[in-house]
Amino acid sequence: MVSVAKIFEIKEPLELGLMARKLKDFGEKEPYEREGKRHELTTEILDLKLERGTLAGIFSKDFVLSRYYKRGLVETLVTEEVPFWIKPFKERTFLIVLAPSKARGVKHLLTNYVANRLSDILFIKTGAIVETKITHETLKELHESNPRATKLIWFDNIDIPGVGKLALAGSAIADTKLYRDYLEHGQIWYVVFEVQKRGLVVGITRNCVVTLFSRAERDEFLKYVFDEIIPLIS
Repeated sequence: MVSVAKIFEIKEPLELGLMARKLKDFGEKEPYEREGKRHELTTEILDLKLERGTLAGIFSKDFVLSRYYKRGLVETLVTEEVPFWIKPFKERTFLIVLAPSKARGVKHLLTNYVANRLSDILFIKTGAIVETKITHETLKELHESNPRATKLIWFDNIDIPGVGKLALAGSAIADTKLYRDYLEHGQIWYVVFEVQKRGLVVGITRNCVVTLFSRAERDEFLKYVFDEIIPLIS
């Protein structure tokens, strides 16, 4: 099962203990009626824990899923649970949101939604939690430090008319000339590589979406994100 995490930064100063109190007290209920029966759609924070300098919890939200069935719409009540972690690093504080594995095609929308809602809850405004970035130069250094570990590179910002993206995969990545040619026309957007000392295959984008392609426990994936990805953020 592929795991996807996105890293954001909390720009407003707020102590972890106070964050925990604000999140613990949060809850919203919205009435919903279907086939004459009344329901409540709930948004809440579950399993909140503050341990070893990290605040962890689950953002839980009920919503109505509509599907087309036999020429009609069928509505189903669904609960989506999105784990998150808030972790200080040096003078900064980061939010890591893990996309639900069942959320096909909308993982980035869910992670962004959770980041914006947490900003509303903690600071009563959006924009206090923002996207982060790993520079093209950092991804370039990551690849060039061990080219044989790289499995795929996507380039964007291509200056060739009519070309949106370029990719190198397989044995083509070891072709230094082709790689240099692509660098002249674009920037590295996405790299998939093997972290050999951990036995993991991961993909990283410039906007700090980290995808795990290997079988690994969640804690192992998070430790990699905490220890090796967060320090790369510009």
